[in-house]
Amino acid sequence: MARLMALDSRGELATEHARAVAGSLGVSLRTVWNWVAVARREGRLSARTPSRAGVTPDVRVRLAVWGGNVSAVHRELLAEAAAAGEPGTVPSLRTLQRAVRRDLSAGERAGLKGGEAARRRYDVYGKRPPTHRNACWEGDHKRIPVRVALDGAAVCPWVTWFIDVASKVIVGVAVTPHQPARDAVLAALRSGISRAAPYGPFGGLPGRVRVDRGKDFLSGAVARALGGFAVPVEDLPAYKPYRKGTVEALHGAVEQMLLVCLPGYIRRARPAQAYQPDPVEDLLSYPDFVQALLDWVAWWNTGHHPAGLPGGMTPHEAWEADPAPIEDVPEEQLAFFALEDDGRVRKITTNGVAWRRRAYIAPWMAGLAGTKVRLRFLPHFDGKIEVFTTDTPARHLGSAYLAETATPAQRHALSEVRESKARALKADLKAAEKLRRTRYTATTTPAAPHPRRSVTAQQAQEEISRARAMDLAARALPDLIPPREPPPGWARPRPRPDITAPVVTDPAVTAPPEDPTGTRPAPGSKE
Repeated sequence: MARLMALDSRGELATEHARAVAGSLGVSLRTVWNWVAVARREGRLSARTPSRAGVTPDVRVRLAVWGGNVSAVHRELLAEAAAAGEPGTVPSLRTLQRAVRRDLSAGERAGLKGGEAARRRYDVYGKRPPTHRNACWEGDHKRIPVRVALDGAAVCPWVTWFIDVASKVIVGVAVTPHQPARDAVLAALRSGISRAAPYGPFGGLPGRVRVDRGKDFLSGAVARALGGFAVPVEDLPAYKPYRKGTVEALHGAVEQMLLVCLPGYIRRARPAQAYQPDPVEDLLSYPDFVQALLDWVAWWNTGHHPAGLPGGMTPHEAWEADPAPIEDVPEEQLAFFALEDDGRVRKITTNGVAWRRRAYIAPWMAGLAGTKVRLRFLPHFDGKIEVFTTDTPARHLGSAYLAETATPAQRHALSEVRESKARALKADLKAAEKLRRTRYTATTTPAAPHPRRSVTAQQAQEEISRARAMDLAARALPDLIPPREPPPGWARPRPRPDITAPVVTDPAVTAPPEDPTGTRPAPGSKE
């Protein structure tokens, strides 16, 4: 229309121009001349936009309150309009629903109903450009939804692993029977960097390591270990798993391909009201589970064909076909990878080396009593330490082991004692919570509820008296026995000067006045 009106303003508009526009837009010639007439009369070059209801910021807030329920928001608007005496100002329910579908995207509507995780399903994510092997690793923890047997109890282990983004090779794995800490991260990194048996042939130094905002991955020990090899750690924003999609896809793959068929899988579909956890005797032992997981990792690297690799190759084949060079680290440098140093200088005595008030000994210490040494140790593991000299550079003397370790029977008895104490404390806390909380009867009318259990005034007074009798702090009498005078050799605090009293320099005035009664207060009295 802008072109037709420009021709019309110069007097060059002809039927052939209108016929060309009609054929291009698929309308009749009469329709084009009607558009030209409207443009000459009203100055409009497009169709009139009808006035219709839209989603205002207030309606968006109400939708968030009601979880995306448009009907509830409409009822609330009708009630407020009726109370204000303006019932005709609210659009109909169908009009409001059409406005919500028109002004809010499918992701926004899902987010109002299910939160950020639901909205994220409607986002569009791009793929990072392809890279070479060891250009970037992604690491993460995963809680294994499988109950395994460990020392007579059922636990859900955790796995910490690193995967190469380019070749989809799992380079490092570490398993812990509890929530992992930085020692698991360091162990997985150690197995990933080393290419010696049994960790090879995958590994080497990565160009960067991509992790989420986990405190274990961002600890000082991990930063020092990777910083020693000039490997940067890329800290991704929290709660954005799509930023490290390779390792997140690995989490889902291991559950669908391995964990779902293992005994003790806690997410297995079961009949309604028929859930009964597998007994500990029927579960896999912890060593058997670790072996099954490592076998699956080996199959993933050598026998699986991920969809993201070209030509249907396995991760091993993609790794070998990549011509990018691998930066290896000598094994003598990895021997003490990720060990921490507390910075203290100790001395070898006839009892060995003292660390954390316990003695560590080794055969090589014979004849070295009195030598000053420094210790390095693996985080969260105190069964073995490494001993170095205090020279610069430090020289490794050898490993030392805990002199006295508890027997398995002693460890089991100690665990039983700790568990019994925990159960007793839990019972006490539940009883205290039951006494503290007041429960009320159910109500069917808008009235104040009544307590379920009625207590008489005599019962309340008796319980209060018993509590006071057991409270030793309330029964304490600090003024019953006055404190004794300190020994003469002790330094006494100076008396606090009175800032309101005038300053007197005459020594005769500063002398204490004579007592007319001839008596003075005894030292230490309260006068």
